[in-house]
Amino acid sequence: MRSLLFVPGDSERKLEKSLTSGADVLLIDLEDSVALEAKPKAREIATAFLAANREQETRPRLYVRVNALDTGETDADLAAVMRAAPDGIMLPKSISGRDVQHLAAKLAVHEAEQGLADGATRVIVVATETAASVFNLGTYAGSGPRLAGLTWGAEDLSADLGALGNRTADGRYSGPFWLARNLCLFGAVAAEAAPIDTVFTNFRDMDGLRAEALEALNDGFTGKMAIHPAQVPVINEVFTPSPEEIAKARRVFEAFAAAGNPGVVGLDGEMLDRPHVRRAEKILARAGLAVIA
Repeated sequence: MRSLLFVPGDSERKLEKSLTSGADVLLIDLEDSVALEAKPKAREIATAFLAANREQETRPRLYVRVNALDTGETDADLAAVMRAAPDGIMLPKSISGRDVQHLAAKLAVHEAEQGLADGATRVIVVATETAASVFNLGTYAGSGPRLAGLTWGAEDLSADLGALGNRTADGRYSGPFWLARNLCLFGAVAAEAAPIDTVFTNFRDMDGLRAEALEALNDGFTGKMAIHPAQVPVINEVFTPSPEEIAKARRVFEAFAAAGNPGVVGLDGEMLDRPHVRRAEKILARAGLAVIA
């Protein structure tokens, strides 16, 4: 999952257009981009869109961002969209791994009612939108096999903290938000889920988007969310390994395999150890290549 594009669930036009965006995942939104009075209609539109495109051979993965568990809207969201078997659900404002388990129990019932395989619906969590949630980023490990990704958010966290802003004068996130970002990265990796970077809200600033995406990639994130289709090509480019990176990763992996997977091997005059193998595996996985350990 390199690119994950938010699309308002109440806009048929934007939903149809999003299919040609090139995004790996469409995040069909029933939460923040939909007004309360428009949510019933948005559920109908989102469900119809899922049903119309679910069986397409070539399509992005289709996730639905439902409303948070404490809103009283989640059950109505799931009752509608689970009839059309989305690939996954995005859970906003999660407090801890227990919320994933809570959602998983609901999903299991809907899967049984719809004749879907148990566990077929994956979950991506927005895990830093409240101050309380930041203290629980280590609890997603062991929260269940449905967990596909962990991401973070700065806008709702700003509101919860009462912050006047979340970036410094040079455009970088300020301390509290950088902390939330980094802890989300650690929490995702510990939970063996994809670490996904948050949105870059200035959709006209492609240079800023690229710089932020490159920094996320360097730190270990494997993808980034988008709020506009124009951001998708930049995100895909950044998070797709280059042919040179893939070739080098293959050589590292094959060197260890040929030597019987020892602790250390020499390659091109450099001594490499097991962390280099793990890094090579992750590059090959991002490239969509099968790695047999």
